[in-house]
Amino acid sequence: MRLLPEPGPARTLALSTLINTVGRGTWLTASALFLTRSVGLTVAQVGLGLTITALVSLVASTPMGYLADRLGPRGLQITALLASAGCTAGLVAVRSFTGFLLVGVLMAVADSATRGARGALIAGAVPPDQRVRTRAYLRAVTNVGISVGTVLAGVGLAADTRTAYVALILLDAVTYLAAAAVLLRLPAVPPVPAPAHGPRLIALRDRPFLAFTVLDGLMSMHFGLINIALPLWIAGHTTAPRWLISGCLLVNTVVVILFQVRASRGTEDLAGAGRAARRAGAVIAAACVLFALSGGVSVAVAVPLLLAGALVHVVGELWHAAAGWGISFGLAPAHAQGQYQGAYGMGMQLGSMIAPVVVTTLAVGWGVPGWLLLGGLFLLLGLLVPPVVAWAARTRPVAPAEVAVPVG
Repeated sequence: MRLLPEPGPARTLALSTLINTVGRGTWLTASALFLTRSVGLTVAQVGLGLTITALVSLVASTPMGYLADRLGPRGLQITALLASAGCTAGLVAVRSFTGFLLVGVLMAVADSATRGARGALIAGAVPPDQRVRTRAYLRAVTNVGISVGTVLAGVGLAADTRTAYVALILLDAVTYLAAAAVLLRLPAVPPVPAPAHGPRLIALRDRPFLAFTVLDGLMSMHFGLINIALPLWIAGHTTAPRWLISGCLLVNTVVVILFQVRASRGTEDLAGAGRAARRAGAVIAAACVLFALSGGVSVAVAVPLLLAGALVHVVGELWHAAAGWGISFGLAPAHAQGQYQGAYGMGMQLGSMIAPVVVTTLAVGWGVPGWLLLGGLFLLLGLLVPPVVAWAARTRPVAPAEVAVPVG
């Protein structure tokens, strides 16, 4: 199996992503301790700051995607990466909550520009039939990069000194610069002129697309199952050893790296993507049932149930991701890929914001009934995607083969 795609734009994008996510992995791992132990912020201040920056990123997503269409995605992507490098380095000078919030808001805008520009860059630099496959490669290398970054961050965490934390932050900043330099190898994607008449942010007026975005965002709450709910469930409600938490996370990471590209096959058109979303909902629901069954049983029963649940869940995760890419690319007009990818990202951000409350309340707070309720929710969301996509397809001029989205 290949980690990087064939030589060309897709490989350049993958290499840039791999470099950048190594730094992102270091920051994700060390950020909470740096902000609390080195800067001196309280846990509540860190949580509030992250919530505010998440809201800024959500609001900025579609406008930043619009700028990518109008200015050219490669230029905006490189500019956003350079801005992110500056903001990341600026964290070294943060000494207060106000300073953290200022840098965080600027970083959130730059991240939104990066996401919107990346979608438009893929749409402009990669043939249509290779866009979903390219996104799959990028997700696989993202997992590799973050895993490497997590390991590197462990060195700094072990030292637990300000010097070590600053070194990790500067490493993150350098990866932004290196990722931007790699993108210079891509040919420029020309900007797309805005329509002469009508509203500019058409993605926010596209009701069927927004309906899909909401469904997909709610479906993305399943990421909180494996990262938030399952560790708490294993530690507090099962007889399984706590090291199994790492085992389940490892299963998720390895399967995504090895099989995300393969799982994206057949999702290049709207019909195939709709079917993949429906399968994802059913499989994630099955994972919830397996997790529920692991509570209150012996270790010999709980461990295989939890590992099986983690494996089943990641299969649904692979299909859900591939379906979202196929649908978001397939429904976006050629002149507005950036803003549509930005709007699509809003759903994922919405899901990540509400997932902690929903999954902890239901799965951890309610126990088995909560797990089953979550499973039913994911099953329903998956069933709703194909008819919503069919509705969206009917509202825009596309080839007849793309319109044939099953609703049953």
